[in-house]
Amino acid sequence: MPSSGSVPDPVNPDAAAPPGPYVVRDPVWTGWDVLLIAGLTLVTIPILSIFVALGARLIWPHANLTAIAPEIVITAQFLAYIVVVLFIVMMVEGKYNVRFWQAIHWNWPHWGWKMFGLGVALLLTINLVARFLPMPKTTPFDQFFASPRDAYLISIFAVTFGPFMEELFFRGLLYPVLARRTGVFWGVVLTAIPFAMMHMFQYGYAWGVVLLIFLMGVVVTVVRATTGSVASSFLVHVGYNATEMFLMMILTDGFRHMDKAALGLMIGSS
Repeated sequence: MPSSGSVPDPVNPDAAAPPGPYVVRDPVWTGWDVLLIAGLTLVTIPILSIFVALGARLIWPHANLTAIAPEIVITAQFLAYIVVVLFIVMMVEGKYNVRFWQAIHWNWPHWGWKMFGLGVALLLTINLVARFLPMPKTTPFDQFFASPRDAYLISIFAVTFGPFMEELFFRGLLYPVLARRTGVFWGVVLTAIPFAMMHMFQYGYAWGVVLLIFLMGVVVTVVRATTGSVASSFLVHVGYNATEMFLMMILTDGFRHMDKAALGLMIGSS
Protein backbone atom coordinates (compact mmCIF):
# COMPACT_ATOMS: atom_id res chain seq x y z
CA MET A 1 0.00 0.00 0.00
CA PRO A 2 1.30 3.49 -0.71
CA SER A 3 2.48 5.49 2.25
CA SER A 4 0.87 8.74 3.31
CA GLY A 5 3.85 10.66 1.90
CA SER A 6 4.10 10.45 -1.88
CA VAL A 7 7.46 9.44 -3.27
CA PRO A 8 8.34 11.04 -6.62
CA ASP A 9 8.65 8.66 -9.51
CA PRO A 10 12.11 9.21 -11.11
CA VAL A 11 10.72 8.38 -14.54
CA ASN A 12 7.60 10.52 -14.22
CA PRO A 13 8.31 13.35 -11.76
CA ASP A 14 4.69 14.55 -11.99
CA ALA A 15 3.21 11.27 -10.85
CA ALA A 16 3.17 12.18 -7.16
CA ALA A 17 2.37 15.86 -7.60
CA PRO A 18 -1.11 17.00 -6.54
CA PRO A 19 -3.30 18.49 -9.26
CA GLY A 20 -3.55 22.22 -9.82
CA PRO A 21 -2.16 24.78 -12.25
CA TYR A 22 0.09 26.48 -9.67
CA VAL A 23 1.93 23.34 -8.56
CA VAL A 24 5.69 23.64 -9.06
CA ARG A 25 6.74 20.35 -10.60
CA ASP A 26 10.38 19.55 -9.98
CA PRO A 27 12.40 19.21 -13.20
CA VAL A 28 14.65 16.21 -13.53
CA TRP A 29 17.60 18.41 -14.53
CA THR A 30 19.60 20.78 -12.35
CA GLY A 31 20.57 24.42 -12.49
CA TRP A 32 24.03 23.34 -13.57
CA ASP A 33 22.50 21.58 -16.57
CA VAL A 34 20.74 24.82 -17.52
CA LEU A 35 23.98 26.79 -17.21
CA LEU A 36 25.74 24.19 -19.37
CA ILE A 37 23.08 24.56 -22.05
CA ALA A 38 23.33 28.37 -21.92
CA GLY A 39 27.10 28.17 -22.23
CA LEU A 40 26.86 25.74 -25.12
CA THR A 41 24.53 28.13 -26.93
CA LEU A 42 26.76 31.16 -26.35
CA VAL A 43 29.80 29.27 -27.65
CA THR A 44 28.15 27.51 -30.57
CA ILE A 45 26.58 30.57 -32.23
CA PRO A 46 29.82 32.56 -32.78
CA ILE A 47 31.76 29.46 -33.82
CA LEU A 48 29.15 28.51 -36.40
CA SER A 49 28.95 32.14 -37.54
CA ILE A 50 32.64 31.92 -38.46
CA PHE A 51 32.15 28.64 -40.32
CA VAL A 52 29.07 29.93 -42.16
CA ALA A 53 30.96 33.09 -43.17
CA LEU A 54 33.89 31.01 -44.43
CA GLY A 55 31.49 28.76 -46.33
CA ALA A 56 29.84 31.80 -47.91
CA ARG A 57 33.26 33.10 -48.93
CA LEU A 58 34.14 29.78 -50.58
CA ILE A 59 30.83 29.53 -52.44
CA TRP A 60 30.63 33.22 -53.39
CA PRO A 61 34.25 34.47 -53.39
CA HIS A 62 33.27 37.95 -54.57
CA ALA A 63 30.32 38.37 -52.22
CA ASN A 64 30.21 41.29 -49.82
CA LEU A 65 29.99 39.52 -46.47
CA THR A 66 28.82 42.71 -44.79
CA ALA A 67 25.84 42.87 -47.13
CA ILE A 68 24.82 39.29 -46.35
CA ALA A 69 25.63 39.50 -42.63
CA PRO A 70 21.97 39.03 -41.59
CA GLU A 71 21.73 35.81 -43.60
CA ILE A 72 25.00 34.59 -42.07
CA VAL A 73 23.85 35.34 -38.54
CA ILE A 74 20.43 33.75 -38.96
CA THR A 75 21.87 30.66 -40.63
CA ALA A 76 24.47 30.25 -37.89
CA GLN A 77 21.84 30.76 -35.19
CA PHE A 78 19.56 28.20 -36.83
CA LEU A 79 22.36 25.61 -37.00
CA ALA A 80 23.43 26.36 -33.43
CA TYR A 81 19.87 25.88 -32.20
CA ILE A 82 19.73 22.48 -33.88
CA VAL A 83 22.93 21.47 -32.07
CA VAL A 84 21.55 22.73 -28.76
CA VAL A 85 18.18 20.99 -29.18
CA LEU A 86 19.90 17.69 -29.95
CA PHE A 87 22.05 18.12 -26.84
CA ILE A 88 19.01 18.88 -24.68
CA VAL A 89 17.13 15.85 -25.99
CA MET A 90 20.12 13.58 -25.40
CA MET A 91 20.58 15.00 -21.90
CA VAL A 92 16.94 14.61 -20.88
CA GLU A 93 16.33 11.21 -22.45
CA GLY A 94 19.85 9.78 -22.09
CA LYS A 95 20.97 11.10 -18.72
CA TYR A 96 17.62 11.27 -16.93
CA ASN A 97 15.62 8.63 -18.84
CA VAL A 98 12.56 10.86 -19.31
CA ARG A 99 10.75 11.55 -22.57
CA PHE A 100 11.73 14.99 -23.85
CA TRP A 101 8.26 16.45 -24.50
CA GLN A 102 6.96 15.09 -21.21
CA ALA A 103 9.90 16.43 -19.23
CA ILE A 104 9.60 20.01 -20.49
CA HIS A 105 5.79 19.94 -20.09
CA TRP A 106 5.03 20.82 -23.70
CA ASN A 107 1.34 19.85 -23.21
CA TRP A 108 -0.23 21.29 -26.35
CA PRO A 109 -3.39 23.16 -25.24
CA HIS A 110 -6.89 22.62 -26.62
CA TRP A 111 -7.39 26.40 -26.49
CA GLY A 112 -4.36 27.22 -28.61
CA TRP A 113 -6.13 29.96 -30.55
CA LYS A 114 -6.75 31.77 -27.25
CA MET A 115 -3.06 31.66 -26.42
CA PHE A 116 -2.21 33.07 -29.85
CA GLY A 117 -4.85 35.76 -29.36
CA LEU A 118 -3.33 36.63 -25.99
CA GLY A 119 -0.03 37.19 -27.77
CA VAL A 120 -1.74 39.56 -30.22
CA ALA A 121 -3.34 41.49 -27.36
CA LEU A 122 -0.03 41.58 -25.50
CA LEU A 123 1.78 43.17 -28.45
CA LEU A 124 -0.93 45.81 -28.83
CA THR A 125 -0.79 46.56 -25.10
CA ILE A 126 2.99 46.84 -25.21
CA ASN A 127 2.58 49.31 -28.08
CA LEU A 128 0.38 51.50 -25.89
CA VAL A 129 2.74 51.36 -22.91
CA ALA A 130 5.69 52.23 -25.17
CA ARG A 131 4.13 55.61 -25.95
CA PHE A 132 5.05 56.67 -22.41
CA LEU A 133 8.65 55.45 -22.52
CA PRO A 134 11.74 56.67 -24.39
CA MET A 135 12.15 54.53 -27.50
CA PRO A 136 15.31 54.55 -29.64
CA LYS A 137 14.92 55.75 -33.23
CA THR A 138 17.46 53.22 -34.52
CA THR A 139 18.86 49.99 -33.06
CA PRO A 140 21.40 47.32 -34.12
CA PHE A 141 18.40 45.08 -34.87
CA ASP A 142 17.54 47.36 -37.82
CA GLN A 143 20.25 45.71 -39.94
CA PHE A 144 18.03 42.65 -40.26
CA PHE A 145 15.51 44.80 -42.11
CA ALA A 146 17.97 46.41 -44.51
CA SER A 147 16.27 44.70 -47.45
CA PRO A 148 12.88 43.03 -47.97
CA ARG A 149 14.66 39.68 -48.36
CA ASP A 150 16.35 40.02 -44.96
CA ALA A 151 13.12 41.26 -43.38
CA TYR A 152 11.08 38.31 -44.59
CA LEU A 153 13.83 35.93 -43.48
CA ILE A 154 13.92 37.31 -39.95
CA SER A 155 10.11 37.38 -39.87
CA ILE A 156 9.93 33.67 -40.64
CA PHE A 157 12.56 32.94 -38.00
CA ALA A 158 10.74 35.17 -35.49
CA VAL A 159 7.51 33.17 -35.67
CA THR A 160 9.02 29.68 -35.82
CA PHE A 161 12.36 28.52 -34.50
CA GLY A 162 13.20 31.70 -32.57
CA PRO A 163 10.27 31.60 -30.12
CA PHE A 164 10.48 27.82 -29.90
CA MET A 165 14.08 27.93 -28.67
CA GLU A 166 13.45 30.80 -26.29
CA GLU A 167 10.42 29.09 -24.77
CA LEU A 168 12.27 25.77 -24.57
CA PHE A 169 15.15 27.34 -22.64
CA PHE A 170 13.46 30.00 -20.51
CA ARG A 171 10.04 28.51 -19.80
CA GLY A 172 10.86 24.83 -20.38
CA LEU A 173 14.24 24.51 -18.66
CA LEU A 174 15.05 27.60 -16.59
CA TYR A 175 11.66 28.47 -15.05
CA PRO A 176 11.01 25.12 -13.30
CA VAL A 177 14.51 25.16 -11.76
CA LEU A 178 14.02 28.68 -10.41
CA ALA A 179 10.44 28.03 -9.28
CA ARG A 180 11.54 24.93 -7.41
CA ARG A 181 14.03 26.98 -5.40
CA THR A 182 12.26 30.33 -5.03
CA GLY A 183 8.56 29.69 -5.61
CA VAL A 184 6.29 30.66 -8.49
CA PHE A 185 6.43 34.46 -8.04
CA TRP A 186 10.18 34.79 -8.00
CA GLY A 187 10.50 32.02 -10.55
CA VAL A 188 8.47 34.18 -12.95
CA VAL A 189 10.45 37.34 -12.20
CA LEU A 190 13.88 35.69 -12.32
CA THR A 191 13.01 34.01 -15.61
CA ALA A 192 11.88 37.26 -17.21
CA ILE A 193 15.05 39.17 -16.20
CA PRO A 194 17.61 37.17 -18.26
CA PHE A 195 15.01 36.88 -21.04
CA ALA A 196 14.97 40.69 -21.29
CA MET A 197 18.72 41.08 -20.82
CA MET A 198 19.36 38.67 -23.68
CA HIS A 199 17.76 41.21 -26.05
CA MET A 200 19.65 44.26 -24.76
CA PHE A 201 22.29 44.26 -27.49
CA GLN A 202 19.67 43.95 -30.24
CA TYR A 203 18.07 47.19 -29.09
CA GLY A 204 21.17 49.18 -28.22
CA TYR A 205 20.77 48.73 -24.45
CA ALA A 206 17.75 51.07 -24.48
CA TRP A 207 16.21 50.64 -21.03
CA GLY A 208 12.68 51.40 -22.25
CA VAL A 209 12.78 48.53 -24.73
CA VAL A 210 14.36 46.17 -22.21
CA LEU A 211 11.65 47.02 -19.69
CA LEU A 212 8.91 46.22 -22.19
CA ILE A 213 10.52 42.91 -23.12
CA PHE A 214 10.79 42.13 -19.40
CA LEU A 215 7.05 42.76 -19.02
CA MET A 216 6.38 40.58 -22.03
CA GLY A 217 8.56 37.88 -20.45
CA VAL A 218 6.61 38.11 -17.19
CA VAL A 219 3.29 37.58 -18.98
CA VAL A 220 4.58 34.65 -21.02
CA THR A 221 6.12 33.01 -17.94
CA VAL A 222 2.87 33.48 -16.00
CA VAL A 223 1.12 31.64 -18.83
CA ARG A 224 3.63 28.81 -18.46
CA ALA A 225 3.17 28.76 -14.68
CA THR A 226 -0.62 28.82 -14.66
CA THR A 227 -1.23 26.38 -17.52
CA GLY A 228 1.69 24.03 -16.88
CA SER A 229 2.27 24.14 -20.63
CA VAL A 230 5.32 25.38 -22.54
CA ALA A 231 3.30 25.04 -25.74
CA SER A 232 0.90 27.68 -24.37
CA SER A 233 3.70 30.17 -23.71
CA PHE A 234 5.11 29.34 -27.14
CA LEU A 235 1.79 30.21 -28.81
CA VAL A 236 1.61 33.51 -26.89
CA HIS A 237 5.15 34.28 -28.01
CA VAL A 238 4.33 33.42 -31.62
CA GLY A 239 1.20 35.56 -31.52
CA TYR A 240 3.25 38.47 -30.16
CA ASN A 241 6.01 38.19 -32.76
CA ALA A 242 3.63 37.46 -35.65
CA THR A 243 1.56 40.54 -34.87
CA GLU A 244 4.67 42.70 -34.73
CA MET A 245 6.00 41.37 -38.03
CA PHE A 246 2.60 41.70 -39.71
CA LEU A 247 2.09 45.28 -38.57
CA MET A 248 5.60 46.22 -39.61
CA MET A 249 5.07 44.64 -43.02
CA ILE A 250 1.86 46.63 -43.48
CA LEU A 251 3.41 49.90 -42.27
CA THR A 252 6.42 49.57 -44.56
CA ASP A 253 4.66 48.37 -47.72
CA GLY A 254 6.10 44.88 -47.56
CA PHE A 255 9.37 45.95 -45.86
CA ARG A 256 10.23 48.19 -48.83
CA HIS A 257 10.11 51.50 -46.93
CA MET A 258 11.56 50.85 -43.50
CA ASP A 259 11.62 54.57 -42.71
CA LYS A 260 7.86 54.25 -42.17
CA ALA A 261 8.48 51.81 -39.34
CA ALA A 262 8.97 54.82 -37.09
CA LEU A 263 5.19 55.10 -37.10
CA GLY A 264 4.93 51.83 -35.25
CA LEU A 265 6.82 50.04 -32.51
CA MET A 266 9.70 47.68 -33.15
CA ILE A 267 9.72 45.66 -29.94
CA GLY A 268 10.61 42.09 -30.75
CA SER A 269 11.68 39.06 -28.78
CA SER A 270 12.53 36.62 -31.54
